[in-house]
Amino acid sequence: MNLAHRWLCNSGHWRSTVEKRILPWTLEGVELGKDVLEIGPGPGVTTESLRRRVPDLTCIEIDGMYASSLARRIGGNSVRVLCGDATAMPLPDANFDAVVCFSMLHHVSSIALQDRLLAEAARVLRPGGIFAGVDSLSSRLFRLFHLFDTMVVIDPGTFPNRLEAAGFENIQVDVIPRTFRFRARKPA
Repeated sequence: MNLAHRWLCNSGHWRSTVEKRILPWTLEGVELGKDVLEIGPGPGVTTESLRRRVPDLTCIEIDGMYASSLARRIGGNSVRVLCGDATAMPLPDANFDAVVCFSMLHHVSSIALQDRLLAEAARVLRPGGIFAGVDSLSSRLFRLFHLFDTMVVIDPGTFPNRLEAAGFENIQVDVIPRTFRFRARKPA
């Protein structure tokens, strides 16, 4: 992420937005279960809130600096932080009740790699498990915050087909201004 983006993701405004709007809307009506995997927590703002909601949380973050900082801050008893690539996760099959990701899919550098991440999410989910998340839609301000940064915006209109190709069913995508959320299940 570029400097402006890092600043925003570490700001009090972002923390408040995550806690009051993003997580409640993304997880509305979603039963996460006991063992949850968060993909791409970045600085861990979402992780801090998630750890209060689930008994066991594993996070996989590709940025070594973010992963080690997050592990030092909140790793421990019920939170495990791994530094790794979500397109090839070093995790066993069918290990999690839920997989979640929050505003990070657009940071995956190509549609092909995004699709590998979706397939990996399906692989590590238990049968009947849920994959839920949120991501941003393109806008002028969004593009500005991503200058000189990776930004491969997801088209919510084609996303259900991509989730289905990755092995999911019962797919739901909801779009509001500037963002969309999704939920999909691994077949039981």
